[in-house]
Amino acid sequence: MRDLDWYKDKEVVVLGLARSGQAVSRLFRRLGARVVASDRKERSQCPEAAELEATGVTVICGPHPDNLVHPGVALVVKNPGIPYDAEPVKRAFELGIEVVTEVEIAYRVCRAPIIGITGSNGKTTTTTWIGLMLESAGKSAVVAGNIGLPLSEVCPDLTADQWLVAELSSFQLKGTDRFRPRIACLLNIYETHLDYHVTMDDYIESKAKLLQNQTSGDIAVLNWDDPVCRRLAERTRARIVPFSARQPLETGVFLSGGGEPAERTIVYRDASGEQWSILPAGRVGLPGLHNLENALAATAVSLAAGAGPEAVAEALQAFRGVEHRTEYVCEKNGVAFYNDSKATNPTATVKALEGFDRPVVLIAGGMDRGTGFEALIPWLGGKVRSLVAIGETREKLAQTAAMAGLASVHIVEHGRDKAAAAMREAVAAAFAAARPGDAVLLSPACASWDMFASYEERGRMFKDAVHNL
Repeated sequence: MRDLDWYKDKEVVVLGLARSGQAVSRLFRRLGARVVASDRKERSQCPEAAELEATGVTVICGPHPDNLVHPGVALVVKNPGIPYDAEPVKRAFELGIEVVTEVEIAYRVCRAPIIGITGSNGKTTTTTWIGLMLESAGKSAVVAGNIGLPLSEVCPDLTADQWLVAELSSFQLKGTDRFRPRIACLLNIYETHLDYHVTMDDYIESKAKLLQNQTSGDIAVLNWDDPVCRRLAERTRARIVPFSARQPLETGVFLSGGGEPAERTIVYRDASGEQWSILPAGRVGLPGLHNLENALAATAVSLAAGAGPEAVAEALQAFRGVEHRTEYVCEKNGVAFYNDSKATNPTATVKALEGFDRPVVLIAGGMDRGTGFEALIPWLGGKVRSLVAIGETREKLAQTAAMAGLASVHIVEHGRDKAAAAMREAVAAAFAAARPGDAVLLSPACASWDMFASYEERGRMFKDAVHNL
């Protein structure tokens, strides 16, 4: 690892002033670097600029200058969402300048062992659950990363006797080089984010970076039911700890017994064959097979980090979920409302639907990334009573519903300029279509950026609309 004093008096360019860009800019100032932070937003849209400038950061708002990246720049740190064909990034590559995301920089300064969690779905729930399990076991753990708190904001102050529990996206991992978690957790890999990665191979390779630098002293927790995860097991030198909701394992965390998954028991079996019963699966605090899979992954990671079975079982029962992930909002006239705004791909929406044992009125739609919705057809022709389609994909979703034979479809025509009005119309239409005992579920199966600033804004607008019915 490069001596951190190396950055002193070196010029570092930070692309993008979202929260991670701000955090890494401040970190480099602590390391004595000369920092130039550039964001394409206009100055009036960069309220953080003045605060950063007070720390000695040079802030550029508006179009990136042609000479932003030049031969004297030592490093470029880019926002994960900035594409690799952006001009400053291409210029850096032409000049042979290293380009990374802030996750890589956080790793270089972090003294605490890192638990890294990634996957197409379930990252936030699993990450939060691991943090609660370690806390229940009396261990000091900080939860950060893609979950909201930038790693470079917390890493400089962590100590070797703490754990950093990091949710990591493919965008973040693609921009890493030496990043090495002590415990890696790969939950699943499905087709998503191809507007950014273009190919599945690039998406898989980005996820695989979680494992590539691990050594024999590290641990990789992998979903043994996912064929891509199993294949990637061959790519790491770490000790593999598999988990499975569908089959017994010689070692790892799995479900023991017969019957439906919820009727079985979560167990852990070590390499010697000794087995511990952790908890009956039916007592896990979150419903649905997808949450049971998250629970198995979190259990495997937390046991590997030194948590005891009792502490793990306590957290498995106590956790009731995170905001925007099948979050119960309220009930009105016998209709229950759930916010699953974090479901940004069809697979996530399918997993949410699997968790309901009652008819659902589904609100779905958003940014069109070119993905089809065929995975929803069995649900649109079954458990889903009615569909309310919003956003850029509204017509595509309506066509999918027609293919499934679902006659009850309401299309909301409002776009970005009337996002709040669109959500109010969607909630009102869903409520009108629902019957007592039904659930109204916002689970968009799409990213939010066609109409909303983030999935969080989308979820909060949904909850506001529900409360104001």
